[in-house]
Amino acid sequence: MKKRFRELWNKIDARGDVEKEFARLKMMYSGPNRFYHNLNHIKDCLKEFDFVRNLAQQPNLIELAIWYHDARYNTQSKDNEEQSAQLAFDTCLTAKLSKKIACKVRDLILATKHTTIPNGIDTKILIDIDLSILGKCKKEFNEYERNIRKEYSLVPENKFKRGRKAILQCFLDRDIIYLTDFFKTKYEKQARVNLEKSIRKLS
Repeated sequence: MKKRFRELWNKIDARGDVEKEFARLKMMYSGPNRFYHNLNHIKDCLKEFDFVRNLAQQPNLIELAIWYHDARYNTQSKDNEEQSAQLAFDTCLTAKLSKKIACKVRDLILATKHTTIPNGIDTKILIDIDLSILGKCKKEFNEYERNIRKEYSLVPENKFKRGRKAILQCFLDRDIIYLTDFFKTKYEKQARVNLEKSIRKLS
């Protein structure tokens, strides 16, 4: 993964110590409570992105957003996306990238709050990548569910079930979960099966 991050850093002509920056990201994603939102998640997101890179308008910026979108993650916090977006924004400016690029990456990451339906293709791609886990096979989805529960181990069972059910129901209630034809074809049907089963378990 270090090689890929270094290649991206060079492609966007970022300045500064790329080795140090990767080490910082690796440390952030390797926290003791990172059972799902860790480097494996980033690796999976990058794999999904490789399938649709050709559809993107600014693929390098989507990839940069993938690397940083869960950099800040604390289950006790309600502004993880905002903190991750700010970190990416500051990093871009420190690396001597333009403010326009920094704003684009920040806005992409903020979209992973999943509170609104985006219009731009780059944002749609990132959103679909972030939600791709919902449409994975039963084994992968169940492992994801277990890891999310581990991350929220401090939350009492009943409270966790209520909150988790509400989140999953919001996705299930959408007319479509995935915003691009590629991910809709690939994951929509299985995602609805997974969500329905998970919501039943939580009820």
